[in-house]
Amino acid sequence: MKTLGNLEIYRLSLGLSETEWQIYQNLPKTFRFDIGSHLLRAVDSIGTNITEGYGRFHYKESMKFYYNVRGSLWESKHWILLLYRRDFIEKEFYLTFLEKIEILGKILNNCIGRLKHAQ
Repeated sequence: MKTLGNLEIYRLSLGLSETEWQIYQNLPKTFRFDIGSHLLRAVDSIGTNITEGYGRFHYKESMKFYYNVRGSLWESKHWILLLYRRDFIEKEFYLTFLEKIEILGKILNNCIGRLKHAQ
């Protein structure tokens, strides 16, 4: 049985949270509460929901949390785009962050597909 820490999707979500934390800390204090805290919650909820879904016994319960992850990925895309458009982050940083979100999304969709077909 795999442990949570060995799951690629979970490890990637932790890496994304670390990257987001760097963004948050570099924002001007006046923007940390608004845009920064929204992005922080969206990105951190990715790992949180993966954890909750993984810990559920029944696959239908797990699926609910994995769908929440999908929503958090989309919300994260929105906030990171706003930070880029408002010149808080560089284009290269934005594209790297977006690429990580895309990879997580593909892995998540594969996990959801496998769970659906296993039942």
